[in-house]
Amino acid sequence: MNKSRRKLCQLMATGAASLLTPWPLRRAVSDDFRSPNERPVVGCIGTGSRWGFREDGMFKGVGSFAMEFGDVAAVSDVDANRMNAAALKVRDLQAEAGRPSDVAKEADYRKVLDRDDIDLVTIVTPDHWHTKIAIEALRAGKDVYCEKPLTLTIEESKQIRKAVEETGRVFQVGTQQRTESSQGFLKAIAMVRDGRLGKIHSIKIGINGAPVSDSIPKVDVPDGLHWERWLGQAPLVDYRWSPKTRDAKQYWNYTNCHYDFRWWYAYSGGKMTDWGAHHVDIAQWLINQNGDGQGPTRIEPVVANHPVPLNERGEPTDPTRYNTADRFVVHVDFPNDTQFRIGSEFRNGLLVEGTKGRIFVNRGALEGSPVEDMKSNPLPDGAVEAVYGGEPTTHMANFMQCVKSRKTPISDVASHVRAINTCHLGNIALRLNRTVKWDAAREEIIGDELARNMQGREQRKGYETDA
Repeated sequence: MNKSRRKLCQLMATGAASLLTPWPLRRAVSDDFRSPNERPVVGCIGTGSRWGFREDGMFKGVGSFAMEFGDVAAVSDVDANRMNAAALKVRDLQAEAGRPSDVAKEADYRKVLDRDDIDLVTIVTPDHWHTKIAIEALRAGKDVYCEKPLTLTIEESKQIRKAVEETGRVFQVGTQQRTESSQGFLKAIAMVRDGRLGKIHSIKIGINGAPVSDSIPKVDVPDGLHWERWLGQAPLVDYRWSPKTRDAKQYWNYTNCHYDFRWWYAYSGGKMTDWGAHHVDIAQWLINQNGDGQGPTRIEPVVANHPVPLNERGEPTDPTRYNTADRFVVHVDFPNDTQFRIGSEFRNGLLVEGTKGRIFVNRGALEGSPVEDMKSNPLPDGAVEAVYGGEPTTHMANFMQCVKSRKTPISDVASHVRAINTCHLGNIALRLNRTVKWDAAREEIIGDELARNMQGREQRKGYETDA
């Protein structure tokens, strides 16, 4: 907590608090943050949908959560339209709460990192920007909250973990299923720890299929969007956009930018890393495979369907359409005869099977005979707290508490990269449509030079990650 941190002059008014954050966070704020202690100064890098603005106009996301605990002093985005709207929202809400309302707008995120008065940053950008910005923020002495998936490649996973170890900064990854808002997952893990399912032998992980698109035409870049900078490390390509008419309920248009970056391998990993970052993380936590030297041994593609042809190197050959796998199933072997089946063909969530029974858990359900049995035989007192490492709270509250205590947050980098590496390996197997073998201790694909080369990728000059 550096000496330039602003002090909270008065207790946040109830009305202002209701404007700032959704109700689950308001009830989760600890006394430490309600009292007139020093509040962290926050810089927000990336101000799109996950940061706060939804297409229905609601302001709900990382930005609103950050303002519950800190004072946002700067926002940054390569889309000036989003950045200007974010600055106005922050200014108005913080002024209403009687807090600092002078909000800087920086098209270049590095100017946010250069400010000595900013204590921590939120990073809510497309996936291909996460690691570079996060490493630079750590080295600038900032604590970091970064959306998932944290990395684009296995090589980036090594780089970001090394930077955290070297700098000792507090880093929370945005895998919110580990927190209070998703206690069904914590209870599921507590049940396994208490032996309710016996020895776990398989987990079926449903993460939905990715969307497909027709050919998307190239069009002029919208005013205010710095397209070349948005592309960053990815190849320099045309901007594409067309209206989305396939499903009237969809908010988003077809594009290779903003929300739809998820469906292009140049910027993301499709559903495998989008939902996989959540569910595979919980599954590896559940079977105690998120520690040093742990991880899968073999990844086999069973269903590998892509909406565009891939060449022999697993590279998409059609630059006009979404290209991440739309239908897929991979079998992932772990030590101790445990197997994950990860795919688009299953109900979203985790079906956990053991020698004594099975349960299903997702964000809205915790089902199965062992769950029913808990009515007459509840878990021991403190079982969920033992899984979490204390009293479960909201994700941003946990991060801010760790900023003060310097403890490791619940969604730490080390465990996250082991889970997201499983997802990266799944995508490599899908793109090559062949089995991949993994040495978890060395963090290296074995016996397949092409697959091993896909652990990293070439980065466009000027946008390389400085390891």
